[in-house]
Amino acid sequence: MRKQSAVVARILKLGTLISTFGFIGSTLIQIFARFLLESAPSWTEEAARFFFIYAICFAAGLAMKDNYYVYLDLVYNKLKESQKKILDLAISFFNLILFLVLGIYAIPFVMMAVTEKSPSLRMSMSLAFASIVVMALSVGFYAFLSLLKKLRKHQ
Repeated sequence: MRKQSAVVARILKLGTLISTFGFIGSTLIQIFARFLLESAPSWTEEAARFFFIYAICFAAGLAMKDNYYVYLDLVYNKLKESQKKILDLAISFFNLILFLVLGIYAIPFVMMAVTEKSPSLRMSMSLAFASIVVMALSVGFYAFLSLLKKLRKHQ
């Protein structure tokens, strides 16, 4: 499982980097055009939006992998150790279920948008909506690994 996790992490890092640089690049083109040209190209705003969405969706899996999400531990710290173990397992389990359900329901959503085109870039909107599937699969994958790790630890 470690090998698969490392491959998924590399893909997510690469996707995050490419999306972030695409976002920065399209935003810089728009800034340059607004100040130095007669008019800014209409596609830069839409491209920046697509790149931003994908950067967030790729990075969401990495945040789950490295446990970077914010936790509210006011109540958690007051629990007994046995209750903390149960809560940790429940959180991992429900994260997995949540992102599996999200992924399953996102696929028909993506399929419905195949014929829809974005206004400026004229790209299929299913490309934008596929980011939901990317996020659901990556976060779900790392939620599954987290659940397995916690199950092994608590046996």
